[in-house]
Amino acid sequence: MGKSGGQGRLTLTYVDGRWLDGDPKLLGAHSHAVWLASVAFDGARAFRGLAPDLDRHCARAVRSAELLGLAPQVSGKQIETAAWEGIRRFPDDAELYICPMFYAEDGFVVPDPKSTRFVMTVRESPLPAGHGFSACLSPFRRPARDMAPTEAKASCLYPNVARVVSDAMARGFDTGVVCDPNGNVAEFAYMNLFFVRDGVVFTPAANGTFLNGITRQRVAELLRKDGVEVIERAVSFEELLAADELLPPATMRRSSRARDPGSPPPAGPLTSRARELYFDFACLCTGPDA
Repeated sequence: MGKSGGQGRLTLTYVDGRWLDGDPKLLGAHSHAVWLASVAFDGARAFRGLAPDLDRHCARAVRSAELLGLAPQVSGKQIETAAWEGIRRFPDDAELYICPMFYAEDGFVVPDPKSTRFVMTVRESPLPAGHGFSACLSPFRRPARDMAPTEAKASCLYPNVARVVSDAMARGFDTGVVCDPNGNVAEFAYMNLFFVRDGVVFTPAANGTFLNGITRQRVAELLRKDGVEVIERAVSFEELLAADELLPPATMRRSSRARDPGSPPPAGPLTSRARELYFDFACLCTGPDA
């Protein structure tokens, strides 16, 4: 079992084909990843021995690395196999966060693809609590696809996320609603977004300025199969203010409000249904030889 990592939780780290306890020190001050941010990663959840869409998260980690100019030497399938090894080193009831990561060790401005390394952490991380959260309109926007590697899950995009959250918290909210360069709603600070109006579910159309999240795609698919109309189109912030329900698909947290920093609303009927459908799907996501 892994020892405490940097955040005081039990952590295992996979590096060079071995599992190590805790959070080993791998990077130097002059590593390209530290100096010039050549880091691509992904984040998947595991709980009760289940790992929804783990294969898609592992495959996306590889694609993200390639978008940053790195040269992954492991496949999504190989990452998935190693991830299940890590998951099974924890107790059956553990709630975990799986983070595969690629980074460059060498290069000047442009990362040297030959120096690409792969590491992965599996750490204890309780699922988000079932209460809601508050959100405000952020003054910061997502970059356009010709301004940043927006179609990759890349660490270099997260300072902007951090200032969205910091600004929201300073104003008494939990997070921010971020617009795209055209002023249309893109997502919450680090989660995709759905809202409900008159029994119809709406979500901002994926336009390359934010990740078309794996859980976002899954929840939309499950709702449609359940007979719910899901529409992807341009969304204004004013529509969120008038919504009956507002929810993120990220591991199916409960609903939000975009009005004031008071107590978040209870989950509405479609929010509750989306959670139910998602966790029913998750029960099918056991690993090999389960």
